[in-house]
Amino acid sequence: MDTNDRHNAAHSASAAGTGAGSGNGSSSSGGRQAPQKKVEKVVLQFLKSKGYKDAEKALRENARLDDAETTLGDLANVFPGNEVGSDASVPNWIMFYNEAEQGNPDAYSQSYRELRRWIDSSLDVYKHELYAASYPIFVHSYVDLLMRGLGEKAEEFMALYSRDHVVNHSKDIGVLATLKTAGHAEENELTKLFRENKYGVKMTRVGFELLLSFLQDHNHTLLMRTVNQHLNIRTVDGTVPISSEIEADVGITGHTQNQLDHFNSQDVFLGSAPMDTFVRDEVERTLQSEAGRRSKDAAGSEASALLDTFARVKQENAAGALPAREAVPMPPPHGAEIEHQIASLKALRKRIALGPAALPSICMYTLHNTNNAMNCTAVSEDLSLLAGGFSESYIKIWSLKREPLRGFQSSFALAAVNTEEEIEAAREKTTDDHRKLVAHSGPVFGLDISYDSRYLVSCSEDKTARLWSLDTYTNVVCYKGHNYPIWDVSFAPQGFYFATASHDRTARLWSCDHIYALRIFAGHLSDVNCVRFHPNSKYIVTGSSDKSVRLWDVQRGSCVRVFTGHTGSVDTVAISPDGRIMASAGEDQTVNVWDLGSGRCMDTLTGHAGSVYSLAFSQEGTLLLSGSADETVRAWDVKRSSSASDHPIVVQRREERRQQEAEASAQAQAQAAASGAGASDAMDVDNPEDGASASGTKASGSPGKANGQTAAGNASDSKKRDAAGVWKSKRVAESDSLLKTWRTKSTPVYSLLMTKRNLAVATGAFTVE
Repeated sequence: MDTNDRHNAAHSASAAGTGAGSGNGSSSSGGRQAPQKKVEKVVLQFLKSKGYKDAEKALRENARLDDAETTLGDLANVFPGNEVGSDASVPNWIMFYNEAEQGNPDAYSQSYRELRRWIDSSLDVYKHELYAASYPIFVHSYVDLLMRGLGEKAEEFMALYSRDHVVNHSKDIGVLATLKTAGHAEENELTKLFRENKYGVKMTRVGFELLLSFLQDHNHTLLMRTVNQHLNIRTVDGTVPISSEIEADVGITGHTQNQLDHFNSQDVFLGSAPMDTFVRDEVERTLQSEAGRRSKDAAGSEASALLDTFARVKQENAAGALPAREAVPMPPPHGAEIEHQIASLKALRKRIALGPAALPSICMYTLHNTNNAMNCTAVSEDLSLLAGGFSESYIKIWSLKREPLRGFQSSFALAAVNTEEEIEAAREKTTDDHRKLVAHSGPVFGLDISYDSRYLVSCSEDKTARLWSLDTYTNVVCYKGHNYPIWDVSFAPQGFYFATASHDRTARLWSCDHIYALRIFAGHLSDVNCVRFHPNSKYIVTGSSDKSVRLWDVQRGSCVRVFTGHTGSVDTVAISPDGRIMASAGEDQTVNVWDLGSGRCMDTLTGHAGSVYSLAFSQEGTLLLSGSADETVRAWDVKRSSSASDHPIVVQRREERRQQEAEASAQAQAQAAASGAGASDAMDVDNPEDGASASGTKASGSPGKANGQTAAGNASDSKKRDAAGVWKSKRVAESDSLLKTWRTKSTPVYSLLMTKRNLAVATGAFTVE
């Protein structure tokens, strides 16, 4: 039996159960009910004529039918032939409207709403194919409403459900929305195309069976009729990739199906945030004062050099800044921003230019004795603090300068303090260089430290985000709004705003001075695993378990870019300092580099043998660092200029890497031959997708987001050590863009930070064998 025959047989049997089997079907004029036994016998005869013996036997036993034959002519006595059409086939006779649906103008909306809710609650692995199948159902439901003269209902239906398909079918939605009457629908070329051709859909066998079962069990005769008459479903083994919508046998031949490029053509403003005039003037005045006061010593010379650097920065900012009307509102600046701007200028003067021939230094912080309970880490921009979030519901902060972290005494009275000496005297008399922050009631999954190192924001399984003061080491605000655990949190580059990503499939925008969310970004089909701000704070980027990345406009709250191409959950994203390039990575062990302007993939970087947890760009945007569960940090050339690729140092490094790979392969084959085993067995380990990622309620493979366990704890289970004590992992083809690999000592890399001076800082928890 081929797929189409099984499709028709399944629809016929389903219709018998949903329409006639319920005993409430009727014709539009006579109101007579369809005889249940006669309909079942017609289906039985159809199955028998096609040779579907198993289906025939099952129907005969379940319906307890005798051997007396019933023909289509018997049904003609119940329904006049002109009501079912001239084609007296089993599907046309059985796929009739039941009385409730035919007389109810809201039937389409109600049925589609239930279908949409069911898809939303289905397993993540089937969601994208079920949404793809729902698109032609949406189109035909809308057109049918127009053809029946229900223009207002059709307009309401379009307004309610068009956003489900606007990303991949924006052109079609725009055309359909202009149709208002039955005459429009009859004359429109797009509706003719849909009505005269079957829409091809590719689904897995399980997904197809789930869809049919839902429609049958819930008696959605209207939707079942649409599927039977207007869809050509082709089932496949395995999984259906998201990219299947652009294949030739999907959709209608000759009609563009995936219109994502059209959606991604919306205007975006990727320039830098305009510099505040007060900050600009104060920085310039401070540097001029310093240069004039100490003109003859080294400090005065440095101040003069900083003035020259600042003049260049102002010129670049003015040339590429956002229009004032597009800038995100910010609170009045304060003294800390001026100090931060001057510190950034000093770092800029001392920055080391990186490229394929000049790779960064990496400082690796390894945390021991975490007992696989540390879920996340964050390092302050000035490298003074390191914070870690734990499954035991607390946050621990360490001073990287080995200085005491002293809060205020409980008897401290702010009104009695007048000088800085009195403030210092009111602090705790401790010498500990670490602090523990306790307030959450569930595992802490995400952390971020503000640009000025004065605040820390955290998120937890307890559905809350909390703001902490790093001056007093106390919880300042608790933010509530998410309905499920929050996986990630991120400060805006200028502070004040922060964003959260949650299991409830939304990201939310918050400000430090409001306890409620300012924006809710809804559109992902599954968990939102990670969130980052664009350097100009006008946009945020989110990565999801639905294998996609989205760019959202902060002010409008709408999605302006969708990036598809990953084959697994997206767990981390990063944006280059110039705001033009974005990188994403996750469970599929690849790093995709995207052009934010066009929304297209620039490169796919392969080489990691485990889930990728963190990404960071160099300040010039030419290099990208990635940290992974395979216990490595890798550097990639994202610009891939020919001059840099042909540099002697780059060529030499590439040859050395190939030689090392050849030697490792030869050594593995020799060891395998000596032990009597095949070379493939000598290098074999468990699939990284099975062992190097966390499992549990969280579909993501990022550190510690499921059952309170970190991915580091599972990573060690899927690896073996060779004679030299080096981890052996499954061989992965390495991209030509790979410049260098740094290996840690049994430490999956949780987070990466690139400082203003282009020093890379990596953190992770040591994994015990």
